[in-house]
This record gives sequence, C-alpha cells and structure tokens, in this order.
Amino acid sequence: MTRCVKSRAIETMSQALRQQGNNALAMSSLDSFYKTYDTRTTKVVVKNRTFRFLSPSSIDRFVDPDDLFRNFPLWSKVWEASIVLGDFLAGMKPEPGKQILEIGCGLGVVGIIASSFGHRVTMTEYNADSLNFARANARLNALSPGSNPQIVALDWNRPQMDGLFDYVVGSEVIYKEKNYQPLVRLFTKYLRPGGEIILAEGIRKTSVEFFRQAERSYHLKAYQKTLRSDDKEIPVILCRMKPKDPPASEKSSSR
Repeated sequence: MTRCVKSRAIETMSQALRQQGNNALAMSSLDSFYKTYDTRTTKVVVKNRTFRFLSPSSIDRFVDPDDLFRNFPLWSKVWEASIVLGDFLAGMKPEPGKQILEIGCGLGVVGIIASSFGHRVTMTEYNADSLNFARANARLNALSPGSNPQIVALDWNRPQMDGLFDYVVGSEVIYKEKNYQPLVRLFTKYLRPGGEIILAEGIRKTSVEFFRQAERSYHLKAYQKTLRSDDKEIPVILCRMKPKDPPASEKSSSR
C-alpha cells in the first residue's frame, strides 16, 4: 500500500512537471507566439552587440478597464534601467559556477543580455504574459530558454523556487512601497552567503526611500548612470548591495 501511494504521488508530480514543460514549449514556438500577441520590436545595442526585443504593440488587453492601476503591465516595455543593468552585467567577467537570479524580468532584457555575454542566469517573473514574452525574446536572440537562461515563474509573496545564487539582480522592481518587504525576503531567501544584489532603478521617491532604508542592513554602493538618446537624457541609479554582518550580540545569541 505504501509503495502504491508513493507511486501515485510521483506520477502526479511527473504529470505536473510535464504539463509545465508542455506549456513552456508551446509558447517557445515563435510562430505560436506571433499568433497570440501583436508585437513591436525594439533594437538595443550593448557593447557593439545588437539585441531585438518584442513588446506588446498595445497594452489594452492587459489592463483592467474597471481598475487601471490593478496589475498594470509595467513589464510590457523596454525600460532604460534594464538596458543600464544589462550593460553592467555584460561588462562583468563570467565566473564558472556563479549563478545570477533576475527578479521581475519583464520582457527579458537583462537576463538575455547577461546570458549572451556568458553568465548563467535564471530569469523570473510572476505574470504569465510577461513570461511568454521573455521566452520568445530569448529565442529571438538565439538563446535556448530552459538551458541558459532558465525562465521560470516566481511569486514574490509566496516564493516556491529552490536554490541559492551568487547575484540577485533586478531593474525597475521598486515601484511600490508595498514591495519593500517582499523584496528583502527574496534577497534573504535566495542570496548565497557572500553574494551581491545589483539593482537598477529610475530616480523616484519609492526607489530612493528603499535604498535609504536598505542602508540599515546592507552595504551600499550607488552610482548614477545616464542613458542618452538624440532628444533626452534619462538618469538611472545602479546600486550594489551586500548584507552587513549581524551585530556581535546577535551572533552570540544564535550560538
């Protein structure tokens, strides 16, 4: 009887995993993707390497007309901060065995750029449409989603994914004050001891306040980067964060 129950549990888990794989495979086909979404293409050049990213041609289908700000599709554009973070990671020398976790990957800009420059990346996002765009963009840029980068769902409030990472990175993830604590919990859960958090954010009240509060628990090094085009300049904060050692009193009490 015990063997039968275990076999059923294993088969149920296997079916669930196969279904997840089938869903990802179905949307990994660009033909299928183009039939599902109307898109536009943005070209991004990083260190003389050209990338192309698909985004929705309109956000209307993703917006609740009765509550425009509920689950607004912030994931649906190529953010300047994502380009800044992607460029920064592209300039880091890949180290064998080092793993990067990207939170809030959106269209996949950061993770795809970092993977193309040799980093091992796991890209995560909660929104299903966003994940579909990230997978399509990985294929469009000649990458193989599922190997490198890995692209998986992650709920910040109920994170189920396992693993530790040498870097946790994100761009434009500090839009709402209510996300402060979920973000810190993600850092605590997934950052390997000795690891580093790297965030790129537009300069706004919520991002500045988050970094101010983070100084209590993290060593911060912040830089202002400017993304320039023909008609405008957009400033971005790039912040590198490492956890501070706990006070001696906390160390002794934990023994």
